[in-house]
Amino acid sequence: MRGEIDSYRMEKRYLKKDGGMVWADLSVSSIRDAGGGHVATVGVIADITERKNLQAQLLQAQKMEAVGTLAGGIAHDFNNLLQVVCGYSEILLAGKTQDDPDRESLQKMLNAGQRGAELVRDLMTFSRKVEPMLRLVDVNHEVVEFHKLLSRTIPKMIRIELRLSGDVAPVIGDPALIGQILMNLGVNSRDAMPDGGTLTIQTAMVTLDEEYCAVHPEMKPGVYAQLTVSDTGIGMDKETVTRIFDPFFSTKEIGKGTGLGLAIVYGIVKQHKGHVTCHSESGVGTTFKIYLPIAESETSEESLSQVAPIQGGTGTILLVDDEEVVLTIDTAMLSQFGYTVIGTVQGKEALELYRQKRSVISLVILDWIMPEMDGKACLREILQISPDARVLIASGYADSDTQQQARALGARAFVEKPYETRTLLRTVRNVAGRK
Repeated sequence: MRGEIDSYRMEKRYLKKDGGMVWADLSVSSIRDAGGGHVATVGVIADITERKNLQAQLLQAQKMEAVGTLAGGIAHDFNNLLQVVCGYSEILLAGKTQDDPDRESLQKMLNAGQRGAELVRDLMTFSRKVEPMLRLVDVNHEVVEFHKLLSRTIPKMIRIELRLSGDVAPVIGDPALIGQILMNLGVNSRDAMPDGGTLTIQTAMVTLDEEYCAVHPEMKPGVYAQLTVSDTGIGMDKETVTRIFDPFFSTKEIGKGTGLGLAIVYGIVKQHKGHVTCHSESGVGTTFKIYLPIAESETSEESLSQVAPIQGGTGTILLVDDEEVVLTIDTAMLSQFGYTVIGTVQGKEALELYRQKRSVISLVILDWIMPEMDGKACLREILQISPDARVLIASGYADSDTQQQARALGARAFVEKPYETRTLLRTVRNVAGRK
């Protein structure tokens, strides 16, 4: 006669001899005979470490999705506020002479607003993909700015050394994303030196030859700006080094690392058409080397030309933004440089205004996120009235998906709040000047 089986099951985590952790699924069954007497005990142990890691990755992905949703809300509302700060600062600065005593204070206000916008972009970068906002970047300047932040947050037992070469040429990049690289590497170095040590950040100009690029086919021979971040921390073995850029891979304890920091570094470097390497030894330290292509001379001249006097234009612009204070500052900004502005805070009213005055309206600047009728619906209606209408989308929430969607619906261009006066006017002139 077949006996009855009593069993139980549990999951446990065990410490291995080498210091690593392993998850095990422990299943124990007690076999009894027909009379209820114990006959035997059968135990099965299965290694479920990989399954647990996958579950942790899924949980982390869900957390990141939540961060992305939060970041989107912050970006929209906070960037609208920053648009006001930066916009009024620029208008006031435009009316000040170089020797005006208020000019320095206004410039500091503008710089603070722009830094706030970069912080929002950092959060967006951490949570989801964003398109880099490329411009001419002084790598040494970004290192110095990052050092100010790091020196206030890193433990005092860690010494920070800067070794900046004076001949480093500018690169074409996104300052916020380059700052993200430095932050992620700096945090990693901090965690690798719990008892103190030295964090060294260096810059230099290097030439990558054909032999080097043959081993790294994604690179082209030429001159690069080299950014080196090294520490005297605990280091890593060779096996760990091979996996450090893998998403969700972390050498830190559970709950103390996302496993995304170095993956983000790798992604940003690739966005900049660069290259990153890592050399590390257990007990010795770790060195990251990042190679960024320098700006070509033609690009440098083009970028530097952006400091030329701001150019305005003529024509009538329909400006639609549900934030009255943003509407006010943008109206003042555009009017100051020659444009006639018709403003409204409602999408439905914007449609009525466009129907009445489309013969004189040369451009529509449309906020993407609005109550009742949002920018998407308003854009569709305007293009139904006039398929050749020139519409420029402005938004404080400008992830790559939103930009692609706006362009797919027929928008001519997209500007992200808070935008500089120069950026807005240049985009307005470009859009208003083409079919």
